[in-house]
Amino acid sequence: MQKAELNSGRPFPARRQNQSRCFRNPLQFLKANLATSLTAALLVALSAACSKSGGEKEAGTPGAEQSQVRRGTNGETIVILDAGTQKRAGLQTAVPSAAQWQPEAKGFGRVLDPAPLAALMADLVTAHVAMETSQREFDRLRTLAEQNNASARALQTAEAAARRDQLLVESLRTKLALGWGKAALNRDDPPAFVKSLVNGDSSLVRIDLPAGESLRSAPISARLVLLNDPERPVTAGFFDAATSVDPQTQGQGFLFLIKGAPPGLPPGSSLTGYLQVAGDKLSGVVVPRSAVVRHEGKGWVYLQTGEDAFVRHEIELDHPTEAGWFVPKGVTAGDRIVVSGAQAVFSVELNGSGYMSGARD
Repeated sequence: MQKAELNSGRPFPARRQNQSRCFRNPLQFLKANLATSLTAALLVALSAACSKSGGEKEAGTPGAEQSQVRRGTNGETIVILDAGTQKRAGLQTAVPSAAQWQPEAKGFGRVLDPAPLAALMADLVTAHVAMETSQREFDRLRTLAEQNNASARALQTAEAAARRDQLLVESLRTKLALGWGKAALNRDDPPAFVKSLVNGDSSLVRIDLPAGESLRSAPISARLVLLNDPERPVTAGFFDAATSVDPQTQGQGFLFLIKGAPPGLPPGSSLTGYLQVAGDKLSGVVVPRSAVVRHEGKGWVYLQTGEDAFVRHEIELDHPTEAGWFVPKGVTAGDRIVVSGAQAVFSVELNGSGYMSGARD
């Protein structure tokens, strides 16, 4: 019974069935194995070819970077760009123009709020009107008293009122001079001057020197640099010396007047002031803004040291001008600098020196 049940199912397992088919049709089995072997060999060959091509490409990349960036004898990085690359990048070079610069003292300050000055000026104007009125009344009663048409008591009262109003005017003038300088009172029309400050037609700025620094004489003018627009300085004329010391800086302070104040100068705006002082002028060159590359908080230009060689050089960005930056040292009128396409040269230097891969020096 058990033998019959076994024979009623599959007589052999699946593996043995396959083997039996191979024995029954050996030619078909050989053809299938041959096709499979050829397919496997083709895949191996293609994989080897792709690996070889990728390896050649990876091996060629460092060589290309090394051909563009080199090290000089003093350790400087030299960017090599052939004529074709320079043309595609739009590189242009020029010789900076020579210039002279008036010596300066650097300070920090803010735009003053004219509201306190306006309130003080209004009190002064009101007191001045009262003084003139009481003085006229005193003069009238004095004339009448000489004619025996006014009592001595009325004359004394008028004289006291005139004297009181005169003292009030003098007190307000002293207060205004101590807080805003005598120049505010010496204007041809002080109320009109204050009105121009309130309307924004002009601005009054205070600049304080660092602690321990001072000027022997009053500055000629000031070049004011705004925080939101450092490349476009504003010229301000000297107004007066500050009558007090700033409690924070503890340095000598000066007031400057900006006529035709540009927009973006609300009261309280912080700025840096470069005070022009008397002395021998500095000699240097003017570098165009398009030639400057900013990196790590510094300014750089590319000097052309050969027909296809460029070296990055640091410059100071302390003297902005309308045409660019005045550079007193590091670059001369005989140097040729990149004035167009400097950012492209900088990108080649960073990529070629391993900057993008984290392998910087």
